Amino acid sequence: MTSYLLETEDFKAKELEVGKIIKDEDFLDATTSIYDLEENTLENALEDLDTYSFLSSKKIVIIRNIEIISSEEEKDRLEHLYKYIDNPNPDNLLIIDCKKLNNTTKLAKELKKRCKVIELEMTPKQIIKAYLKGYDVRDDVITLIDEYCLSDITKIEAECNKLKDYKSDDKKITKEDVKELVVKKLGDPKDLTFAFSRSLALKDKSDALEKYRELLSYNIEPLSMIGLLGSQIRIIYQVKILQKRNMSDSEIAKMLEEKSDYRIKKTRELTPLYTEEELLKLMQKLSLIDYRLKTTDDDPNALIENFILNIDKE
Repeated sequence: MTSYLLETEDFKAKELEVGKIIKDEDFLDATTSIYDLEENTLENALEDLDTYSFLSSKKIVIIRNIEIISSEEEKDRLEHLYKYIDNPNPDNLLIIDCKKLNNTTKLAKELKKRCKVIELEMTPKQIIKAYLKGYDVRDDVITLIDEYCLSDITKIEAECNKLKDYKSDDKKITKEDVKELVVKKLGDPKDLTFAFSRSLALKDKSDALEKYRELLSYNIEPLSMIGLLGSQIRIIYQVKILQKRNMSDSEIAKMLEEKSDYRIKKTRELTPLYTEEELLKLMQKLSLIDYRLKTTDDDPNALIENFILNIDKE
């Protein structure tokens, strides 16, 4: 019987992989004992491995956080563990999980020599696929779920369970199902404004309207909305001008008094989509909307939606 060593800091990825191992090794009906070495001793786990179970012929033993073990202090018990792995009980399934082992240590070398090593780095989309295994789900639907959950693994699990329960009969999940059932997680409005700016640059009116209406869920006042959009267009223009000087992201961030260069890096993705003239015209249009909002009783949403619908007109 193979013993497994899982390395990952992602709890959900680890949980899914453990479930897969148990299924693949045909231990679904076995009893499970978990020994977290932050709370239990390695000796307890070894005793369990060496003891035959009276309740079931098969047994799963999971040892967690083995990386905290001191090779010197636990030398005898580690040697005991290595000997067990070399000559395991076929009715036992041993899974050792840890965050990350230092490959220069004896512990890492010995375990990796004896165990089947699985290093887990699952993306949110891969986790969604794993949760929805057995269901007919297109890639664009998985992308939409990820966007709605903002890659929050805990929320992904809850929303996937909801979708599975709802579509348990036909086992087919569509975009319409996601839009109807999944509750969008609100993130940073600056990120959404960035996506809105991309839609405007691509003159994708339908997506731009969707992004604008999504921004409304942040309860942003119309005047603040115009200010937010104006700020985004302005920084695209500024970065477009400054990058001509071959300035680095950090140099541009310093000049524009940004706290980090993250926004500059993201903005560089948009600068090729606009000409300087287009950016100046957009700023002018937003300035006119701002003026009308302050001086008339025109419907703010109608003004902004009209701006979006006429984005490709002079």
